[in-house]
Amino acid sequence: MKPVFKLGLCAVVVASLAACSSSESRRQASDDFEYLESAPLSEWQNLPDQQPEFSGAYTIPNRDFAGPTGRNIDIRPPQQILELIPGARYERDAKGVTVWMPREEQSERVWQTINTLIEENQIPVRTSSIDGVETDWLVWTLEDDDEVIESRYTVVPVSDRSRSGFRIDMIEWKRNGQAEDVSVDMRDRYSAQMTNMITSRYDGDLREEARIRAAQLVKNIPISLGKDRSGLPVIIARAPYDVFWERLPAILGQLGMTVEDRNRSQGTLTVKYKAPDDEFWEEIGTKPLQLDRDNYDIQLGDLGNRTSINVTDSAGKPIAEEQLASLSPVLVAAVERLNLN
Repeated sequence: MKPVFKLGLCAVVVASLAACSSSESRRQASDDFEYLESAPLSEWQNLPDQQPEFSGAYTIPNRDFAGPTGRNIDIRPPQQILELIPGARYERDAKGVTVWMPREEQSERVWQTINTLIEENQIPVRTSSIDGVETDWLVWTLEDDDEVIESRYTVVPVSDRSRSGFRIDMIEWKRNGQAEDVSVDMRDRYSAQMTNMITSRYDGDLREEARIRAAQLVKNIPISLGKDRSGLPVIIARAPYDVFWERLPAILGQLGMTVEDRNRSQGTLTVKYKAPDDEFWEEIGTKPLQLDRDNYDIQLGDLGNRTSINVTDSAGKPIAEEQLASLSPVLVAAVERLNLN
């Protein structure tokens, strides 16, 4: 059998198996449930004159346990809370979730986020006051749910000594339009889902504000060639690291550099360089870059209110000083050109 035919056959088999897999099967164990038909335990019978000795390590409490069995058991892992707010603490219990914010102003900002979601009707509301919010029915459409899940919550502010935050409790639950008693697992899963909805929007709003602020602050950034502590040449941008990092890909894009990989925590960017034509250099009014390779690594350094810029080739060797010197005025021209656009 030819390799190409084998590959095609495997793809068809995998696709067929994937089509047969439903969200219901992903929630249930795949083995049989004969254990449900097991005979009840019998009492231990001792031999005459036998002195039994029992360990309490494996003693099962003598009481009735309520819970699902067989196909009714949901084998999915618990819903994870996305810890998107730095410094926040998340406490989960049998009734809901409490999120403790690290600072008072962040707690106030969370409530702004909740009000925004209410105004956009992403959180329908029955009642709202200074004491909190009681939602109307939220409909959840998740990948591993075949059923229509609806739930209602209370979202209230909480405080304890110097801490503040908000509390989410599920108060009603419907499956396929029918009200049901809420199990502990379902309450935990969809309380976490509601928490993630709020914190994801909070995080997204802050990121968008940071992007806009960076776009404003990056205008008129002084960039010049200088020396580092070792006396080696380095480009210095007089802007904080966080601000310069957000805008650098757009600046490099003006120069024919495409960012292929970047790591913010390490301050590194891998770029592919394609030299612009002569018309571009005439337009920005600088001499062409003296770069003769296709791939370079750019290293940024956090100097407080300034950012250092070093460039190495694909072999990890720093570019020559005259090459670095040619980059400095070109970066200045790229910033000015970006501001005009």
